Amino acid sequence: MIKNTLLYLLFFLLSFGPAAAQVLTDQDNLPVDPQDYNNLSSPYNTALTFLYNLREDNFKPKVAAKTLTLESNVSEETAVDLVIKLKQIFDGNGIYVRLGDLPTNADYVDSVHSNQQIYFFNAQRMPRVYLEKSGNAWKFSAFTTAHIQEIHQETYPFGTSRLLNLLPQLGNKVYIGLKFWQLVGVFILILMIFVSHKVFTFLVDRGLLYLLERLGYGKVGEKYLLPVARIVSIYLIVVLLDIFIRVLQLPIQVVSWITMILNAAKPFIITIIFYKLVDLVSMYFAKLAEKTESTLDDQLVPLLRKTLKAFVIVIGSLFILKDGLQLDIVPFLTGLSIGGLAFALAAQDTIKNFFGSIMIFIDKPFQVGDWITSGEVDGTVEEVGFRSTRIRTFRNSVTYIPNGKIADATIDNHGLRKYRRFFTTLTITYDTPPELIEVFVDGLREIVKNHPTTRKDYYNIYFNDLSAYSLNIMFYVFFEVPTWPQELQGRHELLVRILSLANELEVRFAFPTQTLHMENFPEKHGFTPLYDGSEEGYRLKLREFVEKRLKKEPGKN
Repeated sequence: MIKNTLLYLLFFLLSFGPAAAQVLTDQDNLPVDPQDYNNLSSPYNTALTFLYNLREDNFKPKVAAKTLTLESNVSEETAVDLVIKLKQIFDGNGIYVRLGDLPTNADYVDSVHSNQQIYFFNAQRMPRVYLEKSGNAWKFSAFTTAHIQEIHQETYPFGTSRLLNLLPQLGNKVYIGLKFWQLVGVFILILMIFVSHKVFTFLVDRGLLYLLERLGYGKVGEKYLLPVARIVSIYLIVVLLDIFIRVLQLPIQVVSWITMILNAAKPFIITIIFYKLVDLVSMYFAKLAEKTESTLDDQLVPLLRKTLKAFVIVIGSLFILKDGLQLDIVPFLTGLSIGGLAFALAAQDTIKNFFGSIMIFIDKPFQVGDWITSGEVDGTVEEVGFRSTRIRTFRNSVTYIPNGKIADATIDNHGLRKYRRFFTTLTITYDTPPELIEVFVDGLREIVKNHPTTRKDYYNIYFNDLSAYSLNIMFYVFFEVPTWPQELQGRHELLVRILSLANELEVRFAFPTQTLHMENFPEKHGFTPLYDGSEEGYRLKLREFVEKRLKKEPGKN
C-alpha cells in the first residue's frame, strides 16, 4: 500500500508540475504597467510587489524588501534575507495567493478578525503573517517581520532550511516541468521513505514483538499493538513527506494540494491509531471485569468500547476539518449546539433513557443474569444497553424496558438474595397427641439442621395454629443457594424427608374432609391409628429416624 501511494505521489508531481508552474506564471492576469510592481497603496498592490519581484524571471529582492516594516538600523542584506525567507514560508506552507481575491481598497478594514486596517493571508494557517497599513503604505507588519526567522525554522525544521541552498547547486536545467535538483530531491525523498519504512517495520515486527513475547504479552502485542505500530510507521512517513516536500520548492499549486492532503492525513491517521487503541483499552478493562463477581461490568465494557470509538471518530473528524480542509469549525460547533438543543427537545425521551442507563451502571441495582421484578415484568436480565434493558421472562419471551423507566421504577432484585426463603404450613389431624406433636416438631428441626443448604442460624418451626380441620405447624426456613433450581432441589429434599418422618412417626396430614365415625366391628381394626400415649416411645422412634434416615444418608451432611 505504501509503495503504491508513493508511486502515485511521484506520478502526481511529474504530471501536474508543468501545468501548475504555468498556472503560477499566468495567474490572475498580472498587470503590464511596471509601476504596479512597486506600489504599496493597497493589500493587492503590496502582495503583487512582494510576489512579482521574487519570481525567477524578475528576481528583485531589494524591491520586494520594501514590503517589510523594518527598523532603521536593519541593513539591506538582512532585509533581502528576510523577504526571501518570507517567500519560502509562503511556498513551504502551500499558501497560494490569489491576487484577484485581495482587496484593492487603500482604506480596507478587516472587520472579521480585528476591525483594524490589517489583512491576513491565511489567518488559520499563518496567523502571524499579515499586512498592516502604516501611513499611506500597506506593509507586512512589524510583528510579522520580527517573527520571520522563527516561522521559517518552524516551516523547515531539523536543519532542512540548509537544503534550500544546497540542492539547487545540483543543476537548474528543466526536465518534464521540474528542475534537475527537484527531480533528484523527489527520488531521494522516495528512497528515504522506503528505507525508513523498512527499518521501522523491522524494528516493530522483530524488536517490539520479541520484547512483548519475553514479557509474556506476545498475543496481546500481535493482536493489538502490532497493527497500531504499523500505522504509526505510516504516520512517520507522512511527517517525513510533510517536512521534506517543502524543501523541493515545487510549484505552489502542487504544494498547496499536497500540503492540504498531508495536513488531513495526519489527524486521520492519528484517529485510526486511537481507534485501534480503544480495543487495547477495552481488552484491559475486560480483564478487570473478569476478576469481579458482577456481570454488569462485562456488559459495560462493550458499551464503553463503542462510546470511546464514537468519541474518537467525532474528535478526529473535527481535527480533519480544521487542520486538513482548513475549515472554520467554530460556526459549525455553534450551529451544532443550537441544533443539538432542538434535537435534545425532540429526543428528550432518548436522552432520559441514556441517563437512565448511566444511573444503572453507577448504582448497579441489578446485573446481567439477575432475576428481577419491576411492575408487571418478571424475568432474568439478559442485556443492559444505552437505551433499554432486555429481560427474558419465564414464558421465554423477551421484554424491552426503557432505562428511563427502570431508573424511576421500584425493582425487586431476587438475584441479590443471599438466602432464599421457604415458608409452608404442615397440617396434621386433630387426633394427633400433643406428645407426638412435640416429637414431630423436633424431628422437623433435625431435618433442617442436617440439610447441607439450609440456614442454620435462623429458622422457625412451631406448632402455631388451630384451624377448622387441622393442627397447623409453621415451617419457615431459608436456603443458602445462588440459583432458583438449587432452591427447588432443596425444597424437594426437605419435603421428601418430612414425608419420611411423618410415615416413621405415623403422623397423618390433614386436609378438608368429612369423617363418618362408626363403631369398630369385632376382629376388625379401624383406620384411625392407635397411639400408645408414651412420649418415650415417640422419642425412641425419632432417634431411630435421625440415625437411619438423616445422619446415614450419603452426601446429605
